[in-house]
Amino acid sequence: MGFSSWLFNITEGIGIAFSAIRENKVRAALTILGVAVGVFVVVTLAAAVHGINESVAHDLESAGPTSFYVYRRPVSLAQICDGTDETCPWRRNPPITLTEANKISNLPEIQAVTSHIGASANFKYKDKELDNAGLDAFSSGWLDVDGGDIVQGRDFTYAENTTGARIVVINDKMAERLFKDSDPLDKYVEINGVPFKVIGIHHNVGSFLGKPSSSSAGNDPKAMIPLEAGRRQLGFVLRRLDLTVKPHTWVPRDQAIDAVTALLRGQRGLKPSTPDNFAILTSDGLMAIYNGFFGVFFIIMIALSAVGLMVGGVGVIAIMMISVTERTREIGVRKALGATRKTILWQFLVEAATLTCIGAMIGLICGSGVAFLVNKFTPVPASTPPMAIVAALGVSAVTGIVFGMLPAARASRLDPVEALRYE
Repeated sequence: MGFSSWLFNITEGIGIAFSAIRENKVRAALTILGVAVGVFVVVTLAAAVHGINESVAHDLESAGPTSFYVYRRPVSLAQICDGTDETCPWRRNPPITLTEANKISNLPEIQAVTSHIGASANFKYKDKELDNAGLDAFSSGWLDVDGGDIVQGRDFTYAENTTGARIVVINDKMAERLFKDSDPLDKYVEINGVPFKVIGIHHNVGSFLGKPSSSSAGNDPKAMIPLEAGRRQLGFVLRRLDLTVKPHTWVPRDQAIDAVTALLRGQRGLKPSTPDNFAILTSDGLMAIYNGFFGVFFIIMIALSAVGLMVGGVGVIAIMMISVTERTREIGVRKALGATRKTILWQFLVEAATLTCIGAMIGLICGSGVAFLVNKFTPVPASTPPMAIVAALGVSAVTGIVFGMLPAARASRLDPVEALRYE
């Protein structure tokens, strides 16, 4: 088959597919709808997962590629705790302390340590209130590990953290909710009834999870206060303290982790045979936990899209079988004029693939529209990845070819003499 014949068969098949849609609107609509639903599910979930993937990677990178985290207890999806020492031995782990944080910061391998306690609180400014909004208490220098920028005002200083000054940095979402169009700087916000002076506005682009141990998503209303202010003014408990450790750029991460591990074990008097009573987690480890958690969404995505594509595929078989029956005489004429079985088969496969691709385009447009709305009006930074577009169109075309093979093969095997006699 030459290129011109191949191109003619494709364009003819596409034209016949559109004619079939006009003549059999209900059957064609059901076929297209099944494929569209499958593709819609794939594109919508892929957009959400893709956006969250990029956001999580951005959040973890904000701390630096070699940074790691120190927790009182391990972070894992596989943990099942029934309250006993057997299933959750970490219950008796001592909390991470500020003394340990200071000693870690003095290690020659370490550039900086940021202490953090995540919580939620009620915020009030005049008649505006926010209940259970995110509140993070940080030591000074938290911007180096939490990401984003102070877009207005300033951050709190080391001295202000040490003295427990009642000052707060709020993110732009909280500023919008509490202050509308007025300037928040130098005004007082009540946090759980305690007045804090607003000194800065923070903006973190595209953050979904925020700091791995943070209490609130980056696109939700959120505030940051000095760690000592959280302890002294709001009763924050140090048992919930975690650390972000940033090694010097010339120090390999594993070497820094070994140094921190040795220091903590020595501080806690652990014998060589005694397991760690703390947990150190790297960005890679956090990403692995995240991937395990969101893996269920991929399974749901595949299952739901498979159902939609199966419905569309059954519709393809039905409409193409009817099309073959209705065009039996036409097939006989074409064979009598020299059309080969391969030509007839190719024509009907192109027609089937065209039907499913139309459904894919509809599903793709609807899915991308939903992703845009989700990105605009929710904390989920959904964005349609280019590969999802390619996959949606490719899978729909394959669906049309696979499910169109039976009726196409039937059409190609028709005897020309019997086909010409068909009424």
